Amino acid sequence: MRIMVINPNTSESMTDHLEQELNRIKRPDTALTVVGAERGPETIESAYDEAYAIPATLEWVKRANQEGYQAIVIACFSDPGLDAAREISTIPVIGIEEASLHFAAMLGARFTVITPRRERIPSRREHVHRRGLDYFLASVRSLDLSVAETDAEPEKTKRRVLEVARGAVEDGAEIIILGCAGMVGYAQEIEAELRIKVIDPSAVALKLAEAMVDLGLTHSKAGLYATPPQKGFK
Repeated sequence: MRIMVINPNTSESMTDHLEQELNRIKRPDTALTVVGAERGPETIESAYDEAYAIPATLEWVKRANQEGYQAIVIACFSDPGLDAAREISTIPVIGIEEASLHFAAMLGARFTVITPRRERIPSRREHVHRRGLDYFLASVRSLDLSVAETDAEPEKTKRRVLEVARGAVEDGAEIIILGCAGMVGYAQEIEAELRIKVIDPSAVALKLAEAMVDLGLTHSKAGLYATPPQKGFK
């Protein structure tokens, strides 16, 4: 099967990091293409960044549909443009945030989302609420690091995650979600230290995409993700 993973920011380092880690866990019969935005923010750390990243992300979604891919993963924990992507796509589009939140709710009584920047805590809570998962949320905690740091400084990031996650356990968390694609590939090592389950959202989304292709599932066009009416754009 052919799956496209879209990094909605323009960081080549993060795109390379995603490609390396996801190729390590993909199925042997999965042909994976990992692409980065050709324009937009270098990292996504605000609502403004999210909005600016959406047009380039949607261009890749269109190309994936035109070029015969069977599923798409949007590899940013904000899931920028996810609803719009599903409207214009006939193949499944998986957002790493949405996928990991629902998986976490199946794996334990409470989960904590660890996000790089403190300023993003309110938006993370809002996203959990929007998906009806408030009951499962123990807390949202921050690393007080930039997204670029989580990608470029893995050892520093892992140490900081361990510090923050120990506090999350005190909050009642049974599951930790690494709330940034820059932390792809870090979960296994952190889980071994913490001895509780740690979710890598990019890995979860890739495996969900493979399963949806196997099952022949995609998004309903009956309402929420109906194809937009054709019209001119200026």
